[in-house]
Amino acid sequence: MRALAAVFCWALPVATAAAPLVAVDVGHYETEPGATSARGRPELEFNRALAAALAGALEERGLRVRVIGADGRMAVLSRRTAAARDARFFLSIHHDSVQPHYLEEWEHEGGRRRFSDRFAGFSLFVSRRNPELERSLACASSIGAALRAAGFAPSLYHAEPIAGESKPFADRANGVHYYDNLVVLHTATQAAVLLEAGVIVNRADETTLRAPATQRAIAAAVAEGVQRCLPA
Repeated sequence: MRALAAVFCWALPVATAAAPLVAVDVGHYETEPGATSARGRPELEFNRALAAALAGALEERGLRVRVIGADGRMAVLSRRTAAARDARFFLSIHHDSVQPHYLEEWEHEGGRRRFSDRFAGFSLFVSRRNPELERSLACASSIGAALRAAGFAPSLYHAEPIAGESKPFADRANGVHYYDNLVVLHTATQAAVLLEAGVIVNRADETTLRAPATQRAIAAAVAEGVQRCLPA
């Protein structure tokens, strides 16, 4: 058993000082925790869990990782990209909601909650104001393709021509949109992508996204997509 363990350990990629550094940004913070799920949980809770799983998946592939905003105190968004200035790639982790007119009410654990089961799935965003747009788009498409290969589907509804949406497709097949004014994307000095991992106001999507097995599967796919798009 010891010999097998030794072989296994040596087989794992080990991040070196020359390995690309990936900044994983935990979206939102304690005083503004993001969307509220169909069962009343804050988005920040989902973002932290997925970011932790993703950090591990990236490290398993020999990449260096810096997690930003996990303590929930980083309210100034430009400080997040400043903290990632020396990273090769910046990835902001979020979970999604929908426009208010799609929300309905249901009773859960004795309280009234808002939900919408209309939309589900992931979305990816890049900014045309980012100084490395070409690589940002390449990485977003690579992540989207890896998620699709793992069995996840893009939501696509952010391109709907209504108030609050109208985010044009950069790569429809892989769920990538342009969103030029997102602060963490256009203030990043490196390629940057924002991931909405799923729609937590969707009751089924919320349940799936809370499962550790789902978080690990998403993290593995995203890490694969990131590794493929970064130069050696």
